[in-house]
Formats: sequence, C-alpha cells, structure tokens
Amino acid sequence: MIVLDANLLIYAFDSEAVQHHAARNWLGKVVSSTELVGLPWQTVSAFIRITTNSRLTGDSFPTNKAIGIVQQWMELKQVRLLVPGERHWSIIQWMLIEGQVRGPMTTDAQLAALTVEYGGVLHTTDRGFARFPGLRWVNPLQES
Repeated sequence: MIVLDANLLIYAFDSEAVQHHAARNWLGKVVSSTELVGLPWQTVSAFIRITTNSRLTGDSFPTNKAIGIVQQWMELKQVRLLVPGERHWSIIQWMLIEGQVRGPMTTDAQLAALTVEYGGVLHTTDRGFARFPGLRWVNPLQES
C-alpha cells in the first residue's frame, strides 16, 4: 500500500513549486494504477489547510475546490481512508519515544504509526521520516 504524505499532493497542485511537474506526473501514475493507496486523515486535513491558505506562497484554492479534489481521490476504488486501529496507540507510543519526537513532529509520528499499522510504505519528500524505526518510506521524486 502506498501511503500519501501531504507534501507530494500539495506539490502536485501547486504550479509554483519546484517539484510540481514531477509530483503531478507521479500522482497521475499512482491514481491510475490498481495498487492500494492509503489516505490518512492527517494528509487530507493538511492538504486542505495548506492549499486554501491565501497567505502562503503558491497556488491557493477556494475551500470547495480543495474539498472537490479530495473527494475525487476518495471515490477511487484503490483509495482507502486510513484511520487508527486497535494497535495504533502502542505503535504511536513507540514512534514518539524511539523517534525522539516533540512538538510539531507529533503529526509525523502519527503518519508513521498509521503506515506501520497498515503495512504500507509512506511516500514523502520529507527525509525526517528516517527517524522512525520500522517505517518503510520512499521519496518517489528521487526515484524518477
């Protein structure tokens, strides 16, 4: 399962981002394949929060457009909304402690825990995920 981090989705829709073309091409391949795609709530909320913030640089969307984009992803047969299961608390504790997480990095620990819980591979451009033991992750823009 490919688990999506918000940064790749944001780059795919922000035409001013240096990574825009690579991220857009990669996302197009992902959503047209049959491989399972995990979409965590943290990723959904980050995508909407950032793409609708007119104070940030880059393309800004009206809320309805951002919601519409997410809705299109959720309607794909291979997309699964990832929610914490019974093992989540024990996994996230491990990620927080072993990853030496404090403050804002807590969201990254949540993504790492969900990815491990679902047996997926986190796709992100954030090298900071290397801090989490047992997390399989890849930067798909470096592979291209």
